Amino acid sequence: MSVSIRLRREGTKNRPYYKVVVADSRSPRDGKFIEIIGTYDPKKPGHNSTLNVDRVEYWISKGAQPSDTVRSLIKKNKKLAVTAPAAETTPS
Repeated sequence: MSVSIRLRREGTKNRPYYKVVVADSRSPRDGKFIEIIGTYDPKKPGHNSTLNVDRVEYWISKGAQPSDTVRSLIKKNKKLAVTAPAAETTPS
């Protein structure tokens, strides 16, 4: 079974909202999935996605292939995860 990490469209017409899911690559875009691992709201300015990076790394280690958009979301969330703890520890 070939597994992919991709976006599942939700929301309404002209107001898309996506869930990041792990799914069999043969299933339809909005069809059956294995696990929800995050969200993505392209209309929201600034930080517009949430990802469970631990689960993403788990599925990639098992051979799951992320889509191009999900790959960029993973990169952005990992970068924020690295900079956020450093910002919290610096005194004001």
